[in-house]
Amino acid sequence: MSRNVADALVIFGITGDLAHKKILPSLYAMERRSALQLPVVGIARNEMAADELRERIKEGVESFGEGACDDAVLDRLCARLSYVTGDYSDVDSFRRLRTALGDAAHPLHYLAIPPSMFTTVTRNLEAGGCARGASVVVEKPFGRDLDSAVALNGALHDVFPEDHIYRIDHYL
Repeated sequence: MSRNVADALVIFGITGDLAHKKILPSLYAMERRSALQLPVVGIARNEMAADELRERIKEGVESFGEGACDDAVLDRLCARLSYVTGDYSDVDSFRRLRTALGDAAHPLHYLAIPPSMFTTVTRNLEAGGCARGASVVVEKPFGRDLDSAVALNGALHDVFPEDHIYRIDHYL
């Protein structure tokens, strides 16, 4: 295995439902426990100001996470968070993401997006310079059937070695 410790977390679909209900409340909980030790870069299609994203995180924590949201913890989380507006089918969005990642050499890309976009995003991660040394997390459902799952697996392997691909089901 050639896995490296992630030095940045990229969340594709940070303004979406999965991030709102599951990922952001989890990151908040990690920040509260001082367990989150890396920068977080969110990327999504819609424009969102920093204060709007902060309110979305707060609402997600209060509705789907721990309940009451400590503003000091939220401030720490938001301080490590940056946001890139981008179109997942536009390689220039991935170049902007690469710039936002700065010196990060081993980002972990979490695809909290529809499975129909996984192939496009992984290919553009490579084209935009974001895939080398990186890993990727994909959520269930992994394809619509066996044929689409096999095709998706092949597309992931075109960009990432097996030990850099994480397939998860957050409902298990």
